[in-house]
Amino acid sequence: MENFRLFLVLFVSALSVGFVSIVFVIRWVLYFKEGLAWDGGLAEFNWHPLLVVIGFIFLQGLAIIVYRLPWTWKWSKLRMKFIHAGLNILAFVLAVISLVAVFDFHNAANIPNMYSLHSWVGLAAVILYALQLVLGLAVYLVPATPGFVRAALMPIHVYGGLLIFSSVIATALMGITEKLIFGLKDPKYKDSPPEAVFVNVLGVLLSVFGGLILWIATRPQWKRPSDNQLRLAHSDDLTPAPGANGSASMTTGQELSGEARRRGAGKAEEAAAGKSSI
Repeated sequence: MENFRLFLVLFVSALSVGFVSIVFVIRWVLYFKEGLAWDGGLAEFNWHPLLVVIGFIFLQGLAIIVYRLPWTWKWSKLRMKFIHAGLNILAFVLAVISLVAVFDFHNAANIPNMYSLHSWVGLAAVILYALQLVLGLAVYLVPATPGFVRAALMPIHVYGGLLIFSSVIATALMGITEKLIFGLKDPKYKDSPPEAVFVNVLGVLLSVFGGLILWIATRPQWKRPSDNQLRLAHSDDLTPAPGANGSASMTTGQELSGEARRRGAGKAEEAAAGKSSI
């Protein structure tokens, strides 16, 4: 991998900022708000920001860059697909639970639903995320899907993932601002009480996390190599250096490389699709 040290610094930074963001939102709902419960009250609403940050932001961010972790390149592409899909499914489940908490709270308190820009963009992101999951599972985990279909849809799949992730970050920033404006009465949000400053820092952390994930995900030099490239590299590593049995060693290495090329040729279409994957 090119610039591995830079990648490692950015990856560790993203993980650190993500964990701190989760700690911040837990501190917010437990200390500044009413805690957590499932009773139709404000404590039930607090599940919404918590699950959004954990699932829809942190887990989705990890799912986006999981293919780019160089220590996983020795694993098969199929295993990585299952990990990528598993993280996204878990993030989607947590996002849906967070929506249920909001609607349940609003209905119990006779608060209108779906009137703010935050709610519009947020619901659109959840719907698009569901479509993205269905498309990804149907195209990239069904063996019968032709390779040319996977390759043709890969740019849409990649762009859709980045668009949804960016929309979720923007929605979260709108949501916490909206919550502070409506929730802080005395002192008001404009007076910068401790809760307002604390949650503003949370918003900055979420923005930084999103920026780091998007930077890692859009660097061409950090893409996962195709399966053909990985097999050939592995075969080259296994080729013995000429020694006492120099000619025999060279022949063995050529046979290994030839076998790797034959295996790779059978999956050329999948490799073409993999070149655009995150």
